[in-house]
This record gives sequence, C-alpha cells and structure tokens, in this order.
Amino acid sequence: MARIFLFRHAQTTDNLNGVFSGKRDPDLTESGIEEAQKIRDQLKEEKVTKAYCASNKRTKHTLEIVLEPHGGTEIVVADPRIRERDYGDLTGKSKKKTEELYPKEYALWHRGYDSPPPNGESMREVEKRVLEFLKEVLANVWQNDVIFISASGNSLRPIRRYFEKMTDFQMASFEHEPGKIYTYEV
Repeated sequence: MARIFLFRHAQTTDNLNGVFSGKRDPDLTESGIEEAQKIRDQLKEEKVTKAYCASNKRTKHTLEIVLEPHGGTEIVVADPRIRERDYGDLTGKSKKKTEELYPKEYALWHRGYDSPPPNGESMREVEKRVLEFLKEVLANVWQNDVIFISASGNSLRPIRRYFEKMTDFQMASFEHEPGKIYTYEV
C-alpha cells in the first residue's frame, strides 16, 4: 500500500497581509519557514519516494524544507497543474477591502464553486486541472510509495475532495489549518 502526504505551502507575505495571491509569487515569511520546519519534523521518518509541488516559490520552498532530512530524494516534480487558483482582477488586492466593496460577490468569488472572480478561475476549473494531475500521480503509484505533495490551498481542495468524498460546497468552504498534513492510503 502506498501513502500520500498532502500539505499546504507555509505562510507567505500575501497570507500574512490578507492579499489574494493567485499568480503572484511571494516567498515564505519567517513564521512560514518555522511552519514548514514543523511539517518537516513530522515527516522526517517517512521514506519518501516521490515529491511534487507547484512551480512557484512558496510551494517549492516549503517542499525543500520538508525534504531536508531526505537527502537522497531525487524525484521532485514542479507541476503547474497544482498551482494556486488564478484570482484574475482580485490578484494582489486585499481580501478585507474586496469583501467590503463587494459583499454579495465576495463569498461567490472567494469560495464559490462555479463563480470565478472577474477574469479569474472558478473552483470547477481548478478542480479539472488538479484532478488531471492526481489521475497521473495515481496511475504511477507503486506499492510502498511514499508521496509528498506541497501545493496551494485551492489546489489541495480537489485532492482532499477526491479522497474524502466531499460535495462541491464542502470542498469550497473550508480553510486549511496551517501546518496540517493530510494522509491518504492508495
């Protein structure tokens, strides 16, 4: 049996400032580095065989820290399909101010399944590309594989939905707990 360890990138400057990151590429804060180190410490005894991240600084940096005790891990794939959701016109804008200016639309843009932000990506669209990634990963799983996946919050949602059998609403509604690792057996 193989296992997948899924975790969200650690805190970034945009997370700290309450800004929609989307395609922006902020790095980890000092607290984010500490958060990644806690994930690393929890996973240090695992015999990782494959590791994936999105192709941005925050997921790569988090994965690099988590992999520190695993010096021989060579299979690290930066896959653009597990990148953060494109927030379109909201990218770089304050979540709080956006909610104040557009109270009705905010909930749909932020957590709606079929409602993309202006010029952005819906959760349905995110789910489609992320599930293509997951399908490929699962097709290449070997017995006893230990797989680490470092991704952004919105790209974790479809993966969690797949394994945890969530509804559209459930998938779009929760917040990820910082430093939490989700473990699945396949």
